[in-house]
Amino acid sequence: MIASPGDVREERKLIREVLHDWNDIHSEMRKIVLLPVAWETHSSPEMGDRPQAIINRQLKDCDLLVGVFWTRIGTATGDYPSGTVEEIEEHIKKGKPTMLYFSSKPVSPDEVDRDQYSELKKFKDSCVSRGLYERYSTTAEFKDKLDRQLQLKLNTEPYFTELPQYSDAESVVETTIPNIPKLSSEAQILLKEASQDRGGSIRRIVIFNGSVSVTSNNKEFIRENNPHERATWEGAIKELEKFGLIEDVGDKRISFKVSREGFDIAELITL
Repeated sequence: MIASPGDVREERKLIREVLHDWNDIHSEMRKIVLLPVAWETHSSPEMGDRPQAIINRQLKDCDLLVGVFWTRIGTATGDYPSGTVEEIEEHIKKGKPTMLYFSSKPVSPDEVDRDQYSELKKFKDSCVSRGLYERYSTTAEFKDKLDRQLQLKLNTEPYFTELPQYSDAESVVETTIPNIPKLSSEAQILLKEASQDRGGSIRRIVIFNGSVSVTSNNKEFIRENNPHERATWEGAIKELEKFGLIEDVGDKRISFKVSREGFDIAELITL
């Protein structure tokens, strides 16, 4: 789980890069695949409870949490100072490994919300007696530290070193890696772009003259708008729907959202 307020977007991106790099080098030997999980990509609409409580339930299966803070703590949930803090505290309660990082990067005083920073300091102070956290002063330093410390964690933490041993590679693959459906190259491209889209969405718009627009991640996929091209990209959307990798939002076939399974598969697609 990637847990942080909104002021460390670059670090959130770097966490995903570090996980991908680890997979490239170690996953085959260790029989482990690291899949980044975050509320904005792995939660879905639901009613009947506090928003953060719903997110906690939907993200409850995470094995490792990486938390990052800079000047903000986030929005209070009613039970905790912020959703990020609630995710961290609930993860710790389950006895699962938690890695916390606090940034000391320079920031203009005018850009600091004093109330946010005050609450963040309280939380940081509370962590001193409860474990060991890391500091960093540049994003490059953060990436270097996370890269090294993640390897230490996965190589020494009993939670990861005492995983069940399998007798053959096939059982490991079936247990740890999602089944990858056979997708056309266009469907793979569309899913990968949608997984990187800020809203995790695909837009399909039929224009009055019969033309069709398919967009995601600020990219237009139908350029010539001839019948063959329209059929190709419309078919890609239907492929992703068929395998449950995207979902029609509103049943009007205008807006589609990447599902949790879609994000998992997108992480494994290399274009």
